[in-house]
Amino acid sequence: MRPTTDTYRHQGLRKKLVDTLRAKGISDESVLQAIAEVPRHFFLDSAFDEIAYEDRAFPIGQGQTISHPYTVAYQTQLLGASRFDKVLEVGTGSAYQATVLAKMGALVYTIERQKALFDSNRGFLWLQEQPGIKYFYGDGFAGLPTYAPFDKILITAAAPSVPDRLIEQLRPGGWMVVPVGEGDVQQMKKITRLVQGGIAEEIFDSFSFVPMLSGKKAD
Repeated sequence: MRPTTDTYRHQGLRKKLVDTLRAKGISDESVLQAIAEVPRHFFLDSAFDEIAYEDRAFPIGQGQTISHPYTVAYQTQLLGASRFDKVLEVGTGSAYQATVLAKMGALVYTIERQKALFDSNRGFLWLQEQPGIKYFYGDGFAGLPTYAPFDKILITAAAPSVPDRLIEQLRPGGWMVVPVGEGDVQQMKKITRLVQGGIAEEIFDSFSFVPMLSGKKAD
């Protein structure tokens, strides 16, 4: 069961987490402020309450994890989402990343292929009361063409290659942040859809994500 009480102790632990992230190189104050405000322990089983603000990943069921806070902060900083940006997130997972983006003022369209995780998020009242997030159950590789174009796209799983169908859903001048690679380690990439046509690719640090899978999983 997910906790629903945010104590002064939790808030203090978030402040320490923010200090840790700043020391590791996260410099975007809007990202740090969002992480300071979003109660990460709400996105985990109550069994993890005492360690929810450690900079580590935790299981959330269905073979998935909630990413390290540093990874969330790194991707969010690289994405550079501004207020009212229309953002597609591929891989809702626990919805922690989506909530951080929404706290920054982005309009988040998040898609999850695991029905159990989708249902869990839809059933969590606190999460449903958070503004700026729309939830979808579907294939992340297909994206959400009905709602395109998007200003930014964030992929929170390891893609074997840059998904062309998602590039097509970016507005010209928009960009995607995606970890790419099929092994244990992936390269974080920023892919910009150029106004004049084509794409530009930038390569950043190495991370380890669960693989991005095609199709929908009903159970």
